[in-house]
Amino acid sequence: SRCITLLFKLFLSLKDWKSSELPLLRALSSELTVQRENFIYILGDEWKRLAIWKLPSSKGKSLQTLYHFVHITQPFMADCHPSGQILLKNMLKPLVMYPSLSVKVTEQDDATSLALQCLEESSEERSTPSQVYSKLILVLKTLHSNLLDVSIGDKKLSAVLGELIWEEISQCIIHECLLYSIPTNSSQLEKYNTVIKETEEFEKSLKEMQYLHGDSTDLLKYARDVNCHFASKKCKDVIVAARKLMTSKMHNTVKITPNTNVTLPKLPVPSSEVRVSQEARKEEVMLDNVKQLAAGTLSLPACRISESVQQLMELVLNTLCEAVGSSPQCALQLFFTVRNIFQLFYDVVPTYHKESLLKFPHLAAIQHNNCMYLAHHLLTLGHQFRPHLPPPLSEGIATFVDMVPGFRKLGAQCFLTQLNVQRAELLERLSTARNFSNLDDEENYIAASKAVRQVIHQLKQLGTVWQDVLPVSIYCKAMGSLLNTAITEVISKIMMLEDISSEDGEHLHTLCQTIIEEGPLVFIPLAEENKNKKYQEEVPIYVKKWITFKELVIVLRANLQEIVNRWAEGKGPLAMEFSSSEMKSLIRALFQNTERRAIALTKIK
Repeated sequence: SRCITLLFKLFLSLKDWKSSELPLLRALSSELTVQRENFIYILGDEWKRLAIWKLPSSKGKSLQTLYHFVHITQPFMADCHPSGQILLKNMLKPLVMYPSLSVKVTEQDDATSLALQCLEESSEERSTPSQVYSKLILVLKTLHSNLLDVSIGDKKLSAVLGELIWEEISQCIIHECLLYSIPTNSSQLEKYNTVIKETEEFEKSLKEMQYLHGDSTDLLKYARDVNCHFASKKCKDVIVAARKLMTSKMHNTVKITPNTNVTLPKLPVPSSEVRVSQEARKEEVMLDNVKQLAAGTLSLPACRISESVQQLMELVLNTLCEAVGSSPQCALQLFFTVRNIFQLFYDVVPTYHKESLLKFPHLAAIQHNNCMYLAHHLLTLGHQFRPHLPPPLSEGIATFVDMVPGFRKLGAQCFLTQLNVQRAELLERLSTARNFSNLDDEENYIAASKAVRQVIHQLKQLGTVWQDVLPVSIYCKAMGSLLNTAITEVISKIMMLEDISSEDGEHLHTLCQTIIEEGPLVFIPLAEENKNKKYQEEVPIYVKKWITFKELVIVLRANLQEIVNRWAEGKGPLAMEFSSSEMKSLIRALFQNTERRAIALTKIK
């Protein structure tokens, strides 16, 4: 092999001469090529005779029954590239990837055999770095002592093999073993020094056998960069967990009250707090006589949120706690992963649950609360953790306040969209009332009565699904808005009537009285909410047209003098709700054209 290599070098130098086109050189080139191919062929035969691979058939074989053998006979020198690839594929890589595999070394006369065997299925999904290193060292040490401790020129055969396989096997160790050994909790990072030490010892052994040379390798660099890898792995796991929570069902809820606090883990006291503690005590003394804020100030009102959102908030807090004790680079990664979680919620949830949020009023209310709950914590989350985080996070960039308006808007839009859906349904039901005209006709009265009953039923159903979910004030505003939509439509239809007989008036009064009696029932508080009863009973606060509606109902049964009295020369309750032209039109529709009506009309001004 040395002679052929030397001849090729000489020939290549001759080719640079001007006389390289001589017939002698062409003949020499042809002969060298033939001799080199013959030499490679002979070496191949010799390799097959001395180093024998017994590989199982891939058909019908499970991992548990795969056995790979190599018989090595001394002495031996050859081109080891083909064998290096077989060694990688059939022995070294499986040892890294499958924890159930072990190595068996057998000595027989002048031959040595290596075998992979799977004695029993391992309960572990991945091998530990220590297990992988010990198996690989056993294989490579056996090869070195029986075959590769031989020089080819100025290189050991082990060095040649190392150059061929190291990059691929080191990447396999990284992606199939070290990656999975990275801790998932910062408290375990210190223990990872053991893995770094084992990696150093592994490489030291390879260098002693000359498989490896140089001071820095990707394998050891990866192991030493554990903080970065921990952050990357943690961030990936956190995002996966967050997305799973966001795409889970929303209807499982938990009750949140003003006294419900998110439990923060105990955080270390930042040095800045120690420095200002004396000044803080002085300020406390000065503020002793200052009136304190109420206990519920800035608290989230009682409502229900998705259990998954509460779990999402716990995930956020745990991730930020991991950032507290981490290196600056790791803390930055974790902090911005938390910001990405909130951005992911903002983008994913409205899209993923879009149909359900439109179809189910219950879910729309829960989503509203979810957004307000997250916005509430976004206000203070940065302030809670900033002093405990490393620079530059502690210097002011650790904030979530900028995300608050977006979440509030998201929650409000979701619920307003559902309110618009409900308004449309209410108006659709009232459209079947035949404009509340000619109610002396039985069919017309039945249609109008049915429409009113459906409106009341819809409001009661919404009350059932919303009352224990929404905060009291939001619930009252929502139900008041819908009830207002219904009575505004009824008022409009009645005011458009040009002729209302006495019988029609009675029927209209009956229908309107039903709304007056049953409409406010949706504001009756839950048993545990009696303290909020005053808000829920003040129907006119939430139903803008309530007094107008009640005045209209009075007019439907009143005589001309009663109407004039309630007008009270433009100062009475009737004048507060209707314009003079509206009231004159209503009088003309209700009463026949008589002198008394004419006198009454002159007083409506």
